Amino acid sequence: MAISSTAVRVLLLLAFTALSAAEIRTTVVKSDASSIIPFDDFGFSHNGAVELSISGLSLSEPTLAHSSFSQLGFFLSTRDAWVHVYQKLQDQEISCALESSLIKRVYIFDALPSPTPSTISATFNQNDPGQFTLLFANCIPNLRVSMSVKSSMYNIDPKSGRRTYLSVGSAVLPRIYFFFFLVYAFLAVLWIIVLRRNRVTALRIHYFMLAVLVLKGLNLLCEAEDKSYIERTGTAHGWDVLFYIFSFLKGTTLFTLIVLIGTGWSFLKPYLQGKEKKVLMVVIPLQILANAAQVELDETGKFAASWVTWREIFLLVDVICCCAVLFPIVWSIKNLREAARTDGKAAVNLMKLTLFRQYYVVVICYIYFTRVVVYALSTITSYRYFWTSVVAAELATLAFYVFTGYKFRPEVHNPYFVIDDVEEEAAAEALKLDDEFEL
Repeated sequence: MAISSTAVRVLLLLAFTALSAAEIRTTVVKSDASSIIPFDDFGFSHNGAVELSISGLSLSEPTLAHSSFSQLGFFLSTRDAWVHVYQKLQDQEISCALESSLIKRVYIFDALPSPTPSTISATFNQNDPGQFTLLFANCIPNLRVSMSVKSSMYNIDPKSGRRTYLSVGSAVLPRIYFFFFLVYAFLAVLWIIVLRRNRVTALRIHYFMLAVLVLKGLNLLCEAEDKSYIERTGTAHGWDVLFYIFSFLKGTTLFTLIVLIGTGWSFLKPYLQGKEKKVLMVVIPLQILANAAQVELDETGKFAASWVTWREIFLLVDVICCCAVLFPIVWSIKNLREAARTDGKAAVNLMKLTLFRQYYVVVICYIYFTRVVVYALSTITSYRYFWTSVVAAELATLAFYVFTGYKFRPEVHNPYFVIDDVEEEAAAEALKLDDEFEL
């Protein structure tokens, strides 16, 4: 039998996408003739289960012989097992994925009673730990299938008997997010104390930093409650809406803060130039688009038809935003270098220049770590330790926030501006010997 492009797409998604937090999901299949239809994936423990509720089942050939129904059905497969099954299908060693001994048959349609009921329910106990993907096999050529499938995958606590709808590697996420919420709440209180003690030197951007901290903390709190509710019930029930709202506000304010600091607003000048305003006008709409893409990715699941498209949009928009926020920092570095050589305040401008250079390097490291290293970590880490990539991302973000607050804190005697004559002469000599800053 011919292998459809869907099977190839499933293979690629299983190989290169990170573990997703599964929940109770309803998927509608309309007149689909694909040989393989993926639904969702989940990390099982030793006590797991899959529940299926199928309604509105319709086949393009109503008179299909009941003996052919053995070629239609749902099954579970790991990534490694699917690679071997796919290879056997290509080599024509088997004609249907359901014939392989490497997969776990959840429900085969030859078990359907006659006449077919309006709703079909099935439960499969999964006792082998691992990350499995739920798929549907249609091994009858040109047969189109329509149905609505409600799938639930969960683990069962052997002591309490309670169901856990989060994968093994994601079950600790509610506690992790709540812990980081407490950390940011502490930082927000600490920042308020700093602002009260330095009212005279506190600038508008310092209060904007406080807003960024508060929104980040609320985002983590909503995410903790969202994951906790999914863990208990399998659905978010509105918490995901609050999470998306605060996620958008957090992302927009963070990128705006980086742009404002990069331009030197409130530190070097009380206004924004035209080109700097244009950067903000680009970043903010792109953050709206990125948030819309993130919502679509989370709500549809990675096996939806439009998932790859939305993923590409999200990655493209995120890269553009990350690059855009670097331009104001580069402009400030260039302006400080020119000012240091012309206005006679070499030491002051050199210290400012050093600060902005450090910030430029830190921003690049933050972007690279959270966009590349964290993704690589989530891809290569075992499904049981998926939470480690989340911790790594949150620790990097926390370090970036702490660095930004510490370096640009309000102070009566700012060490970057208290310069004596000896340091002034030394700085002037350093500027003469300083090579061009390579970006």
